[in-house]
Amino acid sequence: MNRGVDGVALGVFVALFLIVTVIGFLAARWRRAADLMHLDEWGLGGRSFGTFITWFLLGGDLYTAYTFIAVPALVFGAGAVGFFAVPYTVIVYPIIFVFLPRLWSVSHRHGYVTPADFVRNRFDSRALALAVAVTGILATMPYIALQLVGIQVVLDVMGLGGGAGGGPIAHHLPLIVAFGILAAYTYSSGLRAPALIAFVKDALIYLVIAVAIIYIPHQVGGWAHIFDAASKHLAAVNPKTGKPFGSLAIAPAGRWAYGSLALGSALALFMYPHCITAVLSTRDRNVVRRNAAMLPAYSLVLGLIALLGYMAVAAGVKPAGGNAQLAVPELFNTMFPSWFAGVAFAAIGIGALVPAAIMAIAAANLFTRNVYREFLRPGATPAEEARVSKIASLVVKFGALVFVIGLDKSFAINLQLLGGIWILQTFPAIVFGLYSRWFHRFALLAGWAAAMAYGTVVAYGVPVPGRPGSHFGGPTATVPILGQKAYIALTAFALNVVVVVVLTAVFRASHVPAGTDGTVVDDYVADAGDVDLRELPGLLDVTEEAPAVTNRTTSPGR
Repeated sequence: MNRGVDGVALGVFVALFLIVTVIGFLAARWRRAADLMHLDEWGLGGRSFGTFITWFLLGGDLYTAYTFIAVPALVFGAGAVGFFAVPYTVIVYPIIFVFLPRLWSVSHRHGYVTPADFVRNRFDSRALALAVAVTGILATMPYIALQLVGIQVVLDVMGLGGGAGGGPIAHHLPLIVAFGILAAYTYSSGLRAPALIAFVKDALIYLVIAVAIIYIPHQVGGWAHIFDAASKHLAAVNPKTGKPFGSLAIAPAGRWAYGSLALGSALALFMYPHCITAVLSTRDRNVVRRNAAMLPAYSLVLGLIALLGYMAVAAGVKPAGGNAQLAVPELFNTMFPSWFAGVAFAAIGIGALVPAAIMAIAAANLFTRNVYREFLRPGATPAEEARVSKIASLVVKFGALVFVIGLDKSFAINLQLLGGIWILQTFPAIVFGLYSRWFHRFALLAGWAAAMAYGTVVAYGVPVPGRPGSHFGGPTATVPILGQKAYIALTAFALNVVVVVVLTAVFRASHVPAGTDGTVVDDYVADAGDVDLRELPGLLDVTEEAPAVTNRTTSPGR
């Protein structure tokens, strides 16, 4: 609840925020490029990041305001279901260990900047590549919006403008501030800015969590009291729904929803363009594999962060207006001395800025390479591409503002889960395409269209709990035939795969042209410095897909 401005907390917050903003601008001089007006430099950091930098970059990219705000908010409001984020971050890393090095290799060989570049060349389909690009942009906007929500609630708790008593301008002032900061340093420094700021962001988060997990339980009576208070709170009846708020353990009726949320989110995570952008910024494929092995360390921290939701219950936190997103900031504001509350608020704010910057860059790259250059300016120079991408990054952030202003934010996690419904539908074109050319381009496009339509319509029909007639209120819905509630994204994905397999068989049997593959087998295992077998006449007779070499000039970036 807004108790007025705490000058000490605000001072610490502003000081740390200014430090990372300065770092963001100075990042243009870090690992200085010969020319930042090139997407390889502005949008991919020169494709030169090693294991250490990438670990922080991917950590900053994946563990966001979603982690600090939305996950414990869901635990605070609904209990155990909020912990689905922990198993999904465990499931995802073995998956990416297998397929992301292949994507890095083929992208390295052909100069791909986006996943849609790969799809365009692999399946010889401008339409399919456009579908992947548009989906990436669309799914990224609510994810950026979630980061802006994180900044908004922190500023609200500190007494700055977000309170319900202010006018429209004051209410959205935090978003305007966030937009301005993001726009400025992203435009100036590109991917180097969030890569450098990620060091500060992760250090602050680890510090805050280490203190919170020790200090807060001691202050509220220990872990036994925390779980006892949470159990009683979750067992109480929610007056809006007439049902208990939740439970400490997943009830049998909710296991399908919980499991599908974990699996669907894991499959979707590295389909997001910002995750792939961070991967393509690395200098070799082993950096990708080492990070897939090391990043699970963050999952431990995620589990501890989720427990903040129960701590907020035990501490008697009553968020203003019943907004669960305020639970963790209010907990910090209540339990910590003012100076450390400022540090904690800065960790959340900076934890929002880093991924939001990467997301805006990734979405802008998709527009520039797969819309602007492909359909509007085929002869665009590298400098022109960089200029367009910079401008597009501003437009993407503006689109995220629309999501924040227009959709219900009582459970901001729904913003990210809505994006997951869309982005998972690019999985067949990208991941299946890394292993097989059997899937037909028209079938992939039809499967994508069917799944996107189904997922969006079903998600639109889910009301916010206690608000009949509202829309986009949750990530789960009843699965046809099975009669169980599950993550809409996974149901739509199943529909997608069925359509793709069936239509591929039909199109192959009907001899519908499948296009020409612009890649060869060797592309998928290449590393930095490897000799390109296509450059050595006489070795081509041992290359499984050698005939495709004649089409290599169609590859984006070659």
